[in-house]
Amino acid sequence: MHRDHLPQLDGGTYLTDGGVETSLIFQDGLELPLFAAADLLHTEDGTEALRRYFEPYAELAAEHGAGLVLESPTWRASPRWASELGWSAEELDALNRKAIELMAELRDRYASRVSSIVISGCIGPQGDGYSPAELLSAEEAQEYHSTQIGTFADTAADMVAAATMTYVEEALGVTRAAKEAGMPVAISFTVETDGRLPSGQALRDAIEQVDEETGSAPAYYGINCAHPTHFDAVLDDGEWTRRVCALRANASTKSHAELDEAEELDAGDPEDLASRYASLRKRLPALNVVGGCCGTDARHVAAIATAWDR
Repeated sequence: MHRDHLPQLDGGTYLTDGGVETSLIFQDGLELPLFAAADLLHTEDGTEALRRYFEPYAELAAEHGAGLVLESPTWRASPRWASELGWSAEELDALNRKAIELMAELRDRYASRVSSIVISGCIGPQGDGYSPAELLSAEEAQEYHSTQIGTFADTAADMVAAATMTYVEEALGVTRAAKEAGMPVAISFTVETDGRLPSGQALRDAIEQVDEETGSAPAYYGINCAHPTHFDAVLDDGEWTRRVCALRANASTKSHAELDEAEELDAGDPEDLASRYASLRKRLPALNVVGGCCGTDARHVAAIATAWDR
């Protein structure tokens, strides 16, 4: 277990997966109620579908001599969503545990071929990932997210990672809940096409505020669920850019609103996306955990890994 020191902080390339929910829905034809991939863990068939989904990413890490961050499929496995999905508190706890058990199984299977594998418990937003209807205070967010983080702390998870954070107070709450539970935490913000959070706050300001108000508690930051063209212009030479270690971009250049309305998957251009990742290396000097988000799959991550190797 790597809780004392996350190996990805020492450099080297780490791959992670792509858009788990969009891949399972649009490519595998599976139904995910409320976009909840963890629902598949109710059955062995569903668990096997998740196993098949993650295997190509582990193979890519082995092929490229990279490390691997196994991000659990638990973005929607928190109390508010569990209530809407009809899961009991006990069921929610069990599903989060099963998700980490699956990640641990994969880690054990690939340990001889992938030099470094980190298990990350994925934390999603309490509200909508694009436009939350309700904004929590930092205190409310800490209380809310402590349930899922508390479960992860009692598993083989090495860390927790908050994905698609849309406003700073929720990121603060997640960070404090993780710190209280003794779990390293990565905070990943999403941005609109203007490079700002859906709340309107500048990305730089959000990262600097979380660091300032938590004593730089996050292990690192990330950007996810946005195309590189959406945030490239806001990357300056400030110290904050050295805190961004992870990128999981969308395949599509469309806005969140456009993606919400889309009935077909926009897989974009894997090679173009990969070249954009490579061009960000100078702009984001600490960036070394790379994968994808909505619309991406193993093809995109393979292209990113190849471009990263050059």
